[in-house]
Amino acid sequence: MEWLKLVHGTAHSTPHAAIRPGDEVRVWYKILEQGKERLGQFEGLVIRTRGEGSSRTFTVRRVTHGEGMERVFPFDAKTIARIELLRQGHVKRSRLYFLRTVVGKTRIAAAEPSPSSSTSTERRLPERSEASVVSADQPASRAVPSSS
Repeated sequence: MEWLKLVHGTAHSTPHAAIRPGDEVRVWYKILEQGKERLGQFEGLVIRTRGEGSSRTFTVRRVTHGEGMERVFPFDAKTIARIELLRQGHVKRSRLYFLRTVVGKTRIAAAEPSPSSSTSTERRLPERSEASVVSADQPASRAVPSSS
């Protein structure tokens, strides 16, 4: 059991216990490179917390250049220098896995229907007939003219 103390440190109450899913956090963690130590940061949204005691972890997700990235941190790891709570979230779920499929602000648009989206005022594009649609293999000059 000494290896548990080595990895997780002493079993004292953690100051990070207030982190919950939906919170936006910045995690400062230690990076060892060639005998030197520097601090890196990982900023994102907490999508889950799990476990109890020394095996308690939280998962942080961020999107950089359109690519989603997740990282799991133990609550009481010695490699974590500090955790900054940037914004406290209010969510109704404990696991925010649906954010993996969400792109941009679509989750806001899907959840709240706009008041101007009634069926009578909705703009519709004109329907195309099958003959006027150009197939992907044919060049535009060889399109079949519609027989009207």
